[in-house]
Amino acid sequence: MLDVVIPVYNEETDLGPCVRRLHAHLREHFPYPFRITIADNASIDDTLKVADGLAGELPGVEVLHLDAKGRGRALSAAWSASSAPVLAYMDVDLSTDLAALLPLVAPLISGHSDLAIGTRLARTSRVVRGAKREVISRAYNLLLRGALAARFSDAQCGFKAIRADVAAELLPLVRDTGWFFDTELLVLAQRAGLRIHEVPVDWVDDPDSRVDIVATALADLRGVGRLGRALVTGALPLTDLRAQLGRAPLTGPRARSGPATPPGQVPVGLPRQLVRFAAVGVASTLAYLVLFVATRGALGAQPANLLALLLTAVANTAANRRLTFGISGRRHAGRHHLQGLLAFALGLALTSGSLAVLHAADAVPARPVELAVLVAANLAATVLRFVLLRLGMHHRRS
Repeated sequence: MLDVVIPVYNEETDLGPCVRRLHAHLREHFPYPFRITIADNASIDDTLKVADGLAGELPGVEVLHLDAKGRGRALSAAWSASSAPVLAYMDVDLSTDLAALLPLVAPLISGHSDLAIGTRLARTSRVVRGAKREVISRAYNLLLRGALAARFSDAQCGFKAIRADVAAELLPLVRDTGWFFDTELLVLAQRAGLRIHEVPVDWVDDPDSRVDIVATALADLRGVGRLGRALVTGALPLTDLRAQLGRAPLTGPRARSGPATPPGQVPVGLPRQLVRFAAVGVASTLAYLVLFVATRGALGAQPANLLALLLTAVANTAANRRLTFGISGRRHAGRHHLQGLLAFALGLALTSGSLAVLHAADAVPARPVELAVLVAANLAATVLRFVLLRLGMHHRRS
């Protein structure tokens, strides 16, 4: 039923205690047949010898040897060769409490979910690790949310599981063979409409970890850029994956007052909308200020304000329509842009009025003062824009 893969490289010391402890836990607490696969990816010490000894000592332990390094390569090879319907992996240091293993794989066994990950960033997780790793982990996951619109909370926790039928479709599309393998797999799964189950874990950092943080971070950044380009250019067959693997749309029963809200129009949570709206607003404000400063000398304050605000307003509405409120396609696009222009007119009134008051008080104000007044007026206009757009778009996805 379950194949737990342990990818290792030069782990001759820790491998034996890890596998024996995992094997004892599965034998005593896991109610289904299991296998443990040690995936040795090109170790140059006695790791392979230790692995072979464990396979001869413990029933259900097997060894897979690869001639090239790479955690992602080892996982892909082991999962592809496995006959188990549920596949999992964990790091050899067993930083994650094994009590979370059954909650991790149970939704996959039942068919409720397609992938499962342990998360160290949930409120109920208990984590012991240094401040540097904590900051790096949270920053990386925030980067994924901003750059790749990731909705899972912890991409790099070494405690994951996947259904074999799902793995068979996704693994050929995952290009990374190192540490970015997890992230790429999860992003593809999310974009394919698969359900990712998250389990809060108890996790204690391994002080003897040999991960090169700087090299791994740089590789991850390159992976984010590559995957982002593939998503933007349509290089990945996401439509086919969604049609093949994604869950069918829900069809709600009719309520007494009329038809139920279609699942495509489920309201997005206000906190998430605010975060995305704020991100779009920051980008719009920066673009506005750049345009204003660039045209201020040639056009004057009021015409430069009008031009900069008009150009950024159109882009702002389009970005909020797609990113904040989850509306795609052309349906009602004209109406939404009219609503955006209404918000633009109110913003223009606020910013122009602020400039007029400032110039009435000081005929030649300092440029920093002028910019500060515009920023304050734009903040007020931004709040007003969010309220108007949210009401106008009914805070629904299309």
